[in-house]
Amino acid sequence: MLNALYAAIWLFALWKWGDWENWRNYYPTILYFIIGDFLYLYLLSDAYPMWRYVPPIIDEEMGVTNSHVSLSVMLIKYPATILIFLSKFPTENTWKKILYILGWVSLYGVNELIDLNLGTIEHYNGWNFWWSSLFNLVLFSILRVHYRQPPLAWLLSMIFMVILWNIFNVPSYVFR
Repeated sequence: MLNALYAAIWLFALWKWGDWENWRNYYPTILYFIIGDFLYLYLLSDAYPMWRYVPPIIDEEMGVTNSHVSLSVMLIKYPATILIFLSKFPTENTWKKILYILGWVSLYGVNELIDLNLGTIEHYNGWNFWWSSLFNLVLFSILRVHYRQPPLAWLLSMIFMVILWNIFNVPSYVFR
């Protein structure tokens, strides 16, 4: 139920502010965003999670799991985010760019705070809201880089991933 509400909100935002006409321009970055989350799900979600979605009881009774929520986030929230975030990204003035990214970090942060208060997301292994905020700051910065220079974004992502793995002492058994 809550998952459906979030999906409806993101679909409305996509309809209202998303750049549908030029979706092909953003498609590689949408895939990059989704692949990053799939990588997290594959490597860490079961073996050594940083966070996990916890469906509300009503959703759980309908058989909704962490995987279902993650998939709906990837298929609805991420494309909506990219089609809005990149299409409205300021083209001049560094401060406007920084504030724009911080606005999106705040939006994602508010979403996570709501989820934390509702008990629909849990943190593990040292992860917390502040790590999510830092992650989102890096994420939104790299999404913009990916749109302009995909190879550089992949390199920066790999570096950031290795840094996080070391900070959080991710065990080698996650590489199954």
